[in-house]
Amino acid sequence: MSRISKKWTPANWASWKPFGIGEQRPNNYAEIFRAISENRGELPYAWRILSEGVCDGCALGTTGLHDWTLEGVHLCNIRLRLLKLNTMGPLDAARLGNVSALQQLTSAELRELGRLPWPMLRRRGEPGFSRVSWDDALNLIAERMRAAAPDRLAFYLTSRGMPNEAYYCAQKATRAIGTNNIDNAARVCHSPSTVALKDSVGVGATTCSYTDWLSAQVIVFIGSNVANNQPVATKYLHYAKKNGAQILVVNPYREPGMERYWVPSVVESALFGTKLADRFYQTQTGGDVAFLSGVLKHLVETRRIDTDFIDGHTTGFGELRLALGEMPWRDLEAASGLPQAEMVELAERLGRADRAVFVWSMGITQHVCGVDNVRAIVNLALARGFVGREGCGLMPIRGHSGVQGGAEMGAYATAFPGGVPVNEENAGALGAQWGFEVPATPGLAAPEMIDAAHRGELDVLFSVGGNFLEVMPDPSYVEASLAEIPLRVHMDLVVSTQMLVDAKDTVLLLPAATRYETPGGVTETSTERRVIFSPEIAGRRIAEARPEWEVFLDLARRVRPERAPSLELRTTAEVRAEIARIVPFYDGIQHLAKRGDQFQYGGLHLCAGWNFPLPDGRARFGVVRPAVPAPSDGTFLMTTRRGKQFNTMVHERRDAITGAEREAVLMNAEDAARLGLRDGDAVALISETGRYEGRVLFAPIRAGSVQVHWPEGNVLLDRTRRAPQAGIPDYGARVGIEKVM
Repeated sequence: MSRISKKWTPANWASWKPFGIGEQRPNNYAEIFRAISENRGELPYAWRILSEGVCDGCALGTTGLHDWTLEGVHLCNIRLRLLKLNTMGPLDAARLGNVSALQQLTSAELRELGRLPWPMLRRRGEPGFSRVSWDDALNLIAERMRAAAPDRLAFYLTSRGMPNEAYYCAQKATRAIGTNNIDNAARVCHSPSTVALKDSVGVGATTCSYTDWLSAQVIVFIGSNVANNQPVATKYLHYAKKNGAQILVVNPYREPGMERYWVPSVVESALFGTKLADRFYQTQTGGDVAFLSGVLKHLVETRRIDTDFIDGHTTGFGELRLALGEMPWRDLEAASGLPQAEMVELAERLGRADRAVFVWSMGITQHVCGVDNVRAIVNLALARGFVGREGCGLMPIRGHSGVQGGAEMGAYATAFPGGVPVNEENAGALGAQWGFEVPATPGLAAPEMIDAAHRGELDVLFSVGGNFLEVMPDPSYVEASLAEIPLRVHMDLVVSTQMLVDAKDTVLLLPAATRYETPGGVTETSTERRVIFSPEIAGRRIAEARPEWEVFLDLARRVRPERAPSLELRTTAEVRAEIARIVPFYDGIQHLAKRGDQFQYGGLHLCAGWNFPLPDGRARFGVVRPAVPAPSDGTFLMTTRRGKQFNTMVHERRDAITGAEREAVLMNAEDAARLGLRDGDAVALISETGRYEGRVLFAPIRAGSVQVHWPEGNVLLDRTRRAPQAGIPDYGARVGIEKVM
């Protein structure tokens, strides 16, 4: 544990009103009582999950009610809202006998029906689903897969609660079947981070630990809103402020939760709140490269860079220096939406600091220029040597508990276990370890699976969790694509809207077990690379629900019986032992067997001692150029945002942090006035691909930028706009706004 100050600091208080009475904020204590009510029929089980299990919410990595960053209790409203998914009983299967009524329900209403109880089948023309046995279901899938060419099969996995063991076995089974067409939510969230980090510092994960927040002098959040997506992190920030850290936020919207927050498990903050951000830099949407380049340009011009580190441990700085010199300030101002003075101001703060951590999320990655956005952050950090040492680092913070391990286990179309690229050499080496031939060409990424389906080039889609219909841009296109697949298999805890899309031929539903129901326990990997054991927890069971790891291996043995001996893993302990052999930096996972067991691969800091795992041992600067701003034509730059939700699981119509309801169009008041709009007016946002109707909500957002909630705003997104190096969709669009009468 890092040393922290325990003294109360009134200078950091958000309000002198006890408990923030009358302030706009989440009521975290009410969330506790709500959770008690929702789980009242299974309270002992719910308590065991909270007190013994590893959180299946965000990727901060609490085990029970504690973690390895700070002493004390850690419990957030995200985890409490997810609790019911683990404790509720099975749905009435008769409800699935006719899907027409279910197709009128929202995803939230479908979840309320209960857990999937057993495998269910629906053929084209049938009104609904009927029960089938596991053997019949898996034999049907295997028969269809054997009849199809491997490149016409696709597998997709989400990350809500999915453990490392499931990801590992899924990708091994997929490759035993004969394809690399497997992908997971790590791509949709952070593939630009992986691409840029591996190219620049040689690693694909955060280089530091959460404890570095407590010793940093400056913490910069860029396109990241931890108060909404990783609430426990606000506790870390509360104590980081006590230790003297400055918290700086680069974002078009002045996020209320990043401005101030009431941390419920800290008496001082619960009473008076905590002022978090010391400074907001409200860039124009898409202006991150320009803004960060301006910050770096000033550091270079004023010689506030770490020349010893740059000369001794990096390459490419000369080219970057020349490129920065060719960027006029007026162009950087136009592209970033901010004056030179604000870039200089951030540069001065960084120039005075010896230790800084940079944190970013999907506000940076989910753009066509996502890879360049991350490279601009890395350039800035490297220029000051803010990597590989205490209080410093690069942190692409993860939003889901399983997503870090998902990529590292190789559940990726473009990477094998350990993150090694898919190519002939690596396929040969992996095949030698597994005992069967491994395909050597990259597979289809998630967006490419949807395109292939739309062209009639997929015969089977096996989707675990997630919901393409609500995650991907252009929902009508996605729905049409799903309807073109002869066999769709959906394995999940509950019914989702994509399961109810009419089949070209057959749809199969398979009931999944939770991590807490899995015999032998499982592991997850947190944002800070901590691999944590989550034990099986005694409680209610869904009779025919099965762990995903077991189902994938069972299926692969049926599809390729000649490879069955190489697919005989009988327990999660055996899976972990194999992971340790196949992924060298996961050595240690084989020893995790009981509650509290964990290890942090790579230690507290990757690239420690400024040793970078690249061919020459040096980090690489990369030249990135700001996008030229589009001419002013009266349109707005729209991005999607999250509200009171976890992934696509919307929990409330109203976000208590922002006050925004789901149909809100967050808009600058001056922009609205120019269009003759008032707060609450009904408006239509119109892009080249779709139309979205909502209501104006005045918000502290950069002029020229608007935000709407995701997934509702996906109708405005152009499905063809993707980051070329990472294959991630762009979750923004240029829109016109008109009043709806």
